[in-house]
Amino acid sequence: MEGGTKGGDVAGARMKDVAARAGVSIKTVSNVVRGAAKVAEPTRLRVERAIAELDYRPHASARHLRTGRSGIIALAFPELVAPYFAELAAEVVVAAKEHGYTVLIEDTGGDPDEELRIASGLTDSLIDGVLLSPLRLDQARLAALEQTVPLVLLGERSYDIAADHVLIDNAAAAREATEHLLALGRRRIAVIGHQTDPPFATSAQRMHGYFTALHAAGVPYDPRLAPPVRSFGRAEGAEAMSRLLDLDHRPDAVFCFSDLLASGALRVAHERHVEVPHDIAVVGFDDLEESRYAVPSLTTVSPDKREIARMAVAALLDRMSDEPVNRPTTLTAGHRLVVRESSAGRPSTPTGPGTGDA
Repeated sequence: MEGGTKGGDVAGARMKDVAARAGVSIKTVSNVVRGAAKVAEPTRLRVERAIAELDYRPHASARHLRTGRSGIIALAFPELVAPYFAELAAEVVVAAKEHGYTVLIEDTGGDPDEELRIASGLTDSLIDGVLLSPLRLDQARLAALEQTVPLVLLGERSYDIAADHVLIDNAAAAREATEHLLALGRRRIAVIGHQTDPPFATSAQRMHGYFTALHAAGVPYDPRLAPPVRSFGRAEGAEAMSRLLDLDHRPDAVFCFSDLLASGALRVAHERHVEVPHDIAVVGFDDLEESRYAVPSLTTVSPDKREIARMAVAALLDRMSDEPVNRPTTLTAGHRLVVRESSAGRPSTPTGPGTGDA
């Protein structure tokens, strides 16, 4: 029986309804849906008209039969509630949509077993490819994985496997942030983000950039200015800033390895009546949207999230193609230092190199 709201459409139309409307067999409808070549043009047009009239929507499995692909890729981050990952996920969705793909987003919670499950394609035959930002996944377990779907890695952890890897140059970015503070005349530059317990790939790379800048400027490293943290969250930033402000000889600048760490640090500075940037300059990392609206607005390293997303999606689509590139590649996206109010003050005549854009 016919019904619905579209001039005789069948509510929840099925393939047999399309066949009846077009006066053909179900197999013929299936051939049209799959794009089979051996369907007479008048018949194909009649079936397509019936599909439009009934608003028939083939199941994903039918699309899978037609193209060999579902049009679905998976994206997995260790902590989706983290603003950086949320902002990057939004860019990946946009980039994938431009190529007609839908993104299934997963939160691994940093669980290595969950990361391995996702790297293997979530044991779901409808997943065409995977974008994964691993946190604790073991190199040996990933290398031993029998790859059933194309995989592209995101983030700082490096794996010696046949998968493309998209990242930014963390060491260079950290060096530029530190050079900026040195150029302002700051000499007791602390870091919030030093990690000593695994996984610490991001921290190690940013510490390397920090060390490089200090060494080039002839400024000795003071380990008291690098209190260890367990994570890159606001609470850790606040705790570390409190420890730094308790020192007899306080820092005159703080480079935070995330904007969330910087947010916690700014809160403690406000509570302790330490003026930013006059008493202490603060620089973050990630360029989260909220950082523009902090008081003061936050100077921060801005990874090009749009470029990261486009590179990752393009690399995955290439791996999914009939003729993928043979060798895995490491793709480095751009970054820049965005200078805002939190480092605008100049306590002394600036010396040394600097970088940024106002």
